[in-house]
Order: sequence, then C-alpha cells, then structure tokens
Amino acid sequence: MKHNLFDNEKATVDDWTDTYRTNVASIYFMTSAFLPLLQKSSELHHGWSGTVINISSISGLVKSAQHHFSYNASKAAAIHLTRMLAAEIAENKHKIRVNSIAPGVFPSEMTASESDKYQKSHIPKEKYAEKVPAARPGRDVDMAQAVLMLAANQYVNGQTLVVDGGYTLAAGL
Repeated sequence: MKHNLFDNEKATVDDWTDTYRTNVASIYFMTSAFLPLLQKSSELHHGWSGTVINISSISGLVKSAQHHFSYNASKAAAIHLTRMLAAEIAENKHKIRVNSIAPGVFPSEMTASESDKYQKSHIPKEKYAEKVPAARPGRDVDMAQAVLMLAANQYVNGQTLVVDGGYTLAAGL
C-alpha cells in the first residue's frame, strides 16, 4: 500500500497543485472576478439573483479514492469552496447564489479515454449497467436539466446537486 500511495512515481506534488489549480483555485478566482457583474444582474432583474454553478464531481463525495487521490480531494475542496462562497456572499447581503453539480459517470475524455472530432465521448451503456442503478451513463440532457434547475430555482443556495443515476446509492458516501 505504501508503494502505491507514497512511492508511486506518477504521483508528484506538481500533479496535486495542478489539479487544485484547475479544480479549486479557478473557481475561487473566477467567482471573485465576476462578483460585480453578478451583483449588477441581480439589481437589474428584480426577484432574480445572479448565480454561480460550479461543476464538481461525485468523486468529491464518495469514500473511495478511485485510484486518483488528488482529483477526489480537489473535487471535495470544490464542493466545500462552493458552500463557503455561498455563505460569504450571503453574509455580505449580495443577491448571488452559489451552487454546484456533482455529476456521476458521464461520457468524457476522463471516462471514455477519447472524444470524437465534435468533442463528444461515448461510453457503452453496458459498461456501467451493474454499477449505476440507472443502468446507463449520464446524458447531455441529464446535465442540462440540472443546470436549468439550479439557474431557475431562486431558493437554492450553497448546495451540491448530485446527478449520478444512483451511483452514490450503490457506492456509498
């Protein structure tokens, strides 16, 4: 176990910092940069609030490392950062909501290893039939519906919406 976790030549500090830079720091700095525009939008559209929707992952929620510790830890940090940003913004009386979506298995270069010339990836339905209660990977429409729900529902703030076909039910948190 020590060899796999700590003596692994592929695991470097740079890999960890690059992963955190992509999955955590970018969320913080992007949200900070857009706060004035988001607040202005809230002021111009009475009854509606500007909204930030971060994409995290169920990898930040499940107890298993899934053979990529830095990725899972960074996605957990992204989920926590989402909640902290939502709390800070609300405490400062800004009408901006911050939520995240934690997708399960969706076709991507990470899960399918490649994408076609249209940047679309494909996962055979059978590959996850036993692991996901929905018996299929997620589809574009599943993610789009989650985004629309978080964008439209003005009463959701500081939450992470899990869109995983029941994967976390089977895997456990």
